Amino acid sequence: MTTSLWRQHILPFTLLLGLLAAATLAGDYLLHRLNLVWVGRYLGIPGTILIIGSLVYSLRKRKYITAGNPKTLLTLHEFGTWFGSLMVLIHAGIHFNAILPWLATLAMGVNVISGMVGKLLLKRSRLHVQGQREHFQLRGVSRAEVEQAVFWDAVTLDAMNQWRKVHIPIFIVFAVLSLGHIVSIFLFWGWI
Repeated sequence: MTTSLWRQHILPFTLLLGLLAAATLAGDYLLHRLNLVWVGRYLGIPGTILIIGSLVYSLRKRKYITAGNPKTLLTLHEFGTWFGSLMVLIHAGIHFNAILPWLATLAMGVNVISGMVGKLLLKRSRLHVQGQREHFQLRGVSRAEVEQAVFWDAVTLDAMNQWRKVHIPIFIVFAVLSLGHIVSIFLFWGWI
């Protein structure tokens, strides 16, 4: 069971996070090596657009829009936020010019990690509760007894489903800090 847990949940999480870090470092290195640092300055724009576009899943899930397959939109949400975050991280690079962009970058990193952890933990927990139910049903336990046997696991799963109450406020902090960064850039570049 431990090997399975490691292989199915911890390893993919670690690989995705490691890949994000490695791709960020490689992208920043290549831009510097090829004397294309100016490209990094503008990667924040498509990265932010990808992250904003990925919010269609949240709108669909909360029934603000009805178009789109939720499963497909979830996949696009995960890809869009990961790839958009990569672009924003390359945009941030290793340049320490101001505190606001770094706070926004930190909030984005925490948000990405919380999203990945939430997804993996919820999936694992759902599988566990479902497996427990199936195990008891195969043993011929009545439905009422099955529900009683998995009650605390189901309560725990329900509590874990509340992780969005943490993930969403972290996203709001990220959005506010990012908006502050974008407005300050517009002001300093004289676009406003």
